[in-house]
Amino acid sequence: MGSRRRRTSDGPGGQHLGEMLPLERKLELYYWMRFTRTLEERLVALYRQTKVVGGLFRSLGQEADAVGSCYALESRDVMSPLIRNMGAMLVKGATPVEILKQYMAKGDSPTRGRELNIHFGDVGEAGKTRGFLGQISPLGDMVPVMAGVTMSFKMRREDRVGLVYVGDGATSTGAFHEGINFAAVQKLPLVVIIENNGYAYSTPTAKQTAAKQFVDKAIGYGVYGEQVDGNDVLAVYDCTKRAVDRARAGEGVSLLEFMTFRRKGHAEHDNQSYVPPGEIELWAAENDPIDRYVRVLLDREKVEQATLDEIDARIVREVDAATDEAEAAPLPQPLDALIGVYADPPVEKPLWYREGADVSSLGKERAEGWGTWDASKGGPR
Repeated sequence: MGSRRRRTSDGPGGQHLGEMLPLERKLELYYWMRFTRTLEERLVALYRQTKVVGGLFRSLGQEADAVGSCYALESRDVMSPLIRNMGAMLVKGATPVEILKQYMAKGDSPTRGRELNIHFGDVGEAGKTRGFLGQISPLGDMVPVMAGVTMSFKMRREDRVGLVYVGDGATSTGAFHEGINFAAVQKLPLVVIIENNGYAYSTPTAKQTAAKQFVDKAIGYGVYGEQVDGNDVLAVYDCTKRAVDRARAGEGVSLLEFMTFRRKGHAEHDNQSYVPPGEIELWAAENDPIDRYVRVLLDREKVEQATLDEIDARIVREVDAATDEAEAAPLPQPLDALIGVYADPPVEKPLWYREGADVSSLGKERAEGWGTWDASKGGPR
């Protein structure tokens, strides 16, 4: 099966599926893109106040590809995000207060302060979970994971689809190759999205692959491939919705390449010195996904500016409320580290591994200056 560059229309009058969405749903797409950017801007402010623990990863300039693609899924489907897919997680049901608490390592965050950024998930039985996986940091590894997830759908005869995001750099890993090859051979209901933002951390595309375009790799795996403008949220929705429908109909894997650009560094600490002068500014001025979509809403859909202003104000109120709640949340307690390590018991006791041990045999395990020497020898406290 060959790959194709861009598809323009499926509907009447030359409209594609994104353009055929009712206005209410088109405004939802705007809400989620603007929410993603506003929440990330709040996280930047918290990061600069040293309230964020660990790195901060932005999706500035890529909001359309995450939001538009995940919006094509149904609630029963499962999505595997990467660090720049906060928008997809929000669409799938993650809450801003969860994300803020997670970034701030709060004790009641989804991982109780033991993991960073959006490394948390909610997956299981359809209808009882929101359907997003906690990501694995090594590049490409979520492709074979999602191949396994979608294999379970096929074996159980469940009417569910999986979607996995990878960056351009991940396509050069063995895990990516093995995962998509297995999924293709098994004809699994999986959509693989390559977010081509120009750089794998600091490595430009031309220095990590000889392929002219990533969509051509679909030919080698025998799957459907399509390339789309990743900064056009309606085109992204159209492309992904057709891939999801094909997967649900039993037609197997689709490989989608979204052409976009990462206007921030790998993380907030990255100054992007490897990007040619003027390139970031050019994308910001001429190809910002939110600015482009605002023009569509105002000019083509005849939406009033006041309507968008109301949505923006609502988003600020929601982010403010989530920030206040997250900042007031407690930090984790040391013994929280023993919660959920094992299934049984769900909570372990400190120093459980010493129960029944002859502590006198510990010898000089601890320096006397630590203040715990006598206790470890069974002496006075």
